[in-house]
Amino acid sequence: MQVLELIIFAGLAAIVLYQLYSVLGRRVGRQPEDSAAEAAGGPSARPLDRPTDPLDDGLALTGLAAIRNKDPSFDVTRFLAGAKSAYEMIVRSFAEGDKPTLKNLLAPSVMESFESVIDQREQEGRTESVEFFHAPRADLEKADLVAGEKAQVTVRFLAEFRNRSKGPEGEAVDDRRTAELWTFERNLSSRDPNWMLIHVDAAEA
Repeated sequence: MQVLELIIFAGLAAIVLYQLYSVLGRRVGRQPEDSAAEAAGGPSARPLDRPTDPLDDGLALTGLAAIRNKDPSFDVTRFLAGAKSAYEMIVRSFAEGDKPTLKNLLAPSVMESFESVIDQREQEGRTESVEFFHAPRADLEKADLVAGEKAQVTVRFLAEFRNRSKGPEGEAVDDRRTAELWTFERNLSSRDPNWMLIHVDAAEA
């Protein structure tokens, strides 16, 4: 009888010990070692204790989203308004051979191309002027962030203007309707707010 009672008590003790282990053996709430691990930046630091990174999901931002992530102040409407002004200024300056103005607006490679045409025109004794019939139309074609800091925005321009040229053979008037893709670039890490024209392509009207 005593042996049976001992067996029963031993069984009950085992059950109680198991229940105690089940509770005490679990980590409940913050443990003292958590603070040390977080201070050391160890693996026990909880992800929720870190600031949320918008790119933590592994998705890379592209296009306008990438530009706005780098420069939250970027506004498409304001940019296109500035691009139209730049377009008119560049076209007029090119026609008039105004190199100082062009140098502030064009990338070196584009400036070199424009400058060669201006020089040839001067050698031939020709002059030109441009009159816009109305403000050009500007539509966003493409936008992206290159090398993590250079914003490149391509604008599709539709313009109608009158080109007047004078040369040894006399004066000529040419009414033109053009469609072009202009790509502007700006280093968003720079304090310089100006955009530079880096490429010009023909487009379908």
